[in-house]
Amino acid sequence: MEFRYYQMPAGSPILALLGQKWIQHYGENIDYLHFHNYLEIGFCYEGQGRMLLGEEEVRFSGREFSVIPPNYPHTTDSDLGTISRWEYLFIDVEGFLRSFLDTPVKADKVIQRIYSKALFLEENQSPSISAKILKIMNIMRDGEEFYLEEAKGILASLLVEIARLNRRSEEERVEEEKGKLTNMITRVQDFVSYHYMEDIKVEDLAQSCHISETHFRRVFTSYMKMSPLEYINTVRINTACELLKKTDEPVADIAHKCGFTTNSTFNRNFKQLMGVTPLEWRKRPESYEQQLLRFDIHSEKGW
Repeated sequence: MEFRYYQMPAGSPILALLGQKWIQHYGENIDYLHFHNYLEIGFCYEGQGRMLLGEEEVRFSGREFSVIPPNYPHTTDSDLGTISRWEYLFIDVEGFLRSFLDTPVKADKVIQRIYSKALFLEENQSPSISAKILKIMNIMRDGEEFYLEEAKGILASLLVEIARLNRRSEEERVEEEKGKLTNMITRVQDFVSYHYMEDIKVEDLAQSCHISETHFRRVFTSYMKMSPLEYINTVRINTACELLKKTDEPVADIAHKCGFTTNSTFNRNFKQLMGVTPLEWRKRPESYEQQLLRFDIHSEKGW
């Protein structure tokens, strides 16, 4: 087994191995597997031979491509007396996706998918992925103005498509749908956390999720075990408890800061959730803080 280490060019997530050097008889005098420190994408233009991908053997004969995760043992052997033409891209998947995607959770999921297995496909089995690979190779070959920016744009699309292709099962699709729901609820939670002092309408929350208000209320209540309005008031009362405990501001000012338009509405909601009035809470907060535990919000594993 041989470890072949590649160094990425400065400022680039792509190392392209192109040109005449890679037209050769592969595997001559080599009887061992090797692995790399980066994702390897290879495109075979012509030739005949075999590839070993871990314990799997496949035949190549031209117009095929391979996607091989880092640290994955493999080798390429041309048939005796033949020449094969390959070109390669080595990709810093982790560095690129962690800077490109908006959350570490999403980046980790895409990276895990891409690294989950090696791929060997004919060009006509996945023409979209094949076309992106060839496009990136030609961009890197030509090196025109802003070529790296152009290549990065196509690379993002290529990696996402590979991640989708590696989706394992219907069960994982179900998990994806759950993930979409979790993501929607998280966005709503974030919005309420930043805007609880404003007049938040459930209708506006539903529109931000691109679903009807009726459907939003049903989905939110099922997931959170409380209605959207109850959740908003819970966030507001939680915040009010902190202000009552840590400041000497008048109750009326705290009510206004927490999004309640009248003192009576604030007092009614506060007592409904906490069992005491705001003034009683302020006098003896240590006696009531345990009630806040009732309002811990459920979140799915991974969020």
